[in-house]
Amino acid sequence: MLILPKEHFDLMIAHAVQGLPNEACGLFAGETVGNEKTVKAVYCLTNTDKSAEHFSMAPEEQFKAIADIRKKGYTLLGNFHSHPATPARPSEEDIRLAFDPSLSYIIISLKDPDPALKSFIIRNGAASEEPVQV
Repeated sequence: MLILPKEHFDLMIAHAVQGLPNEACGLFAGETVGNEKTVKAVYCLTNTDKSAEHFSMAPEEQFKAIADIRKKGYTLLGNFHSHPATPARPSEEDIRLAFDPSLSYIIISLKDPDPALKSFIIRNGAASEEPVQV
């Protein structure tokens, strides 16, 4: 289960909306206790691809985020990105590029007036939805 405090949920949604018409992206970190991952920090990063269909995170921003995560004693829990015009589910590219099965992959869909946020665990080329508590 991913526990996502409302302030972090709101930050991710705002970053996704601000990124339109392109995909927005970022990292999130926090603490894991048992099967519960609690988000303590969100890092909104630049999509250097400037594309509505895929993203790449700015490397220098990633390095700064990882340094801050370590400084705070958190663990990288996962990444997030938006889908401006498609549902909140991993695309074939999202699944192919999911490099770490221990991470959570949040996708925010902006195709409807109310944004939809879902989290996934991706292992061995298969995505399974992870419960999210806001």
